[in-house]
Amino acid sequence: MAITLGFDVYGTLIDTAGVTAALTPFTGELAPAFSNLWREKQLEYSFRRGLMQNYKHFAICTRQALDFSCSAMNIHLSEQEKDLLMANYRTLPAFPDVQEALPQLQEFGFRLFAFSNGRAADVAALLENANVNRYFIDVVSTDEIKSFKPNPAVYAHFLRRSQSSGQEAWLISGNPFDVIGAQSAGMSGAWVKRSEKALFDPWEIEPAIVVHTILELRDAISTTRL
Repeated sequence: MAITLGFDVYGTLIDTAGVTAALTPFTGELAPAFSNLWREKQLEYSFRRGLMQNYKHFAICTRQALDFSCSAMNIHLSEQEKDLLMANYRTLPAFPDVQEALPQLQEFGFRLFAFSNGRAADVAALLENANVNRYFIDVVSTDEIKSFKPNPAVYAHFLRRSQSSGQEAWLISGNPFDVIGAQSAGMSGAWVKRSEKALFDPWEIEPAIVVHTILELRDAISTTRL
């Protein structure tokens, strides 16, 4: 059976820090710190809603995280300005290696899926904007079961939707919590460590492989199967 690769989108294929440029006119030199806080709260809110079983889709988590960041950093934005930033979040740039790596992985015979907390339509629009949507068989969204990563149910959902087994399915993510969640659920996990400063959680679970760009994935995965 062909190997299935489930690619996390935000933070793995798409650079969430790309919103920094859009923030700069409103926040000045605080833009990088604001961007980081916004992303941290976005993830925190999805974790909390998943645990509480009080589901709201990812765009709502993102908007509420934006509201929190404004309050925390004492920055006033109008509703129209927040709408503009939210629209920018739907056109974030891909990381530089993505355009080159995805067709190589597809040509090698891997089955490629996008697998995200984001709603399928939002993710599809991001991938289309980055001109990489054609490399994916489908977009699998956790919204389809009204939960978020790293709930084990979402990884089981991915396996059902991609018609793959845990032995032949890999989760590719730049987010350690996602890799740990996938491996806990029986998938293999590849951590994309894009920064030397990035840390993996010191748990009892390690990624099956670590790469610095997704250009390294083909050889790294093939080596583990020898």
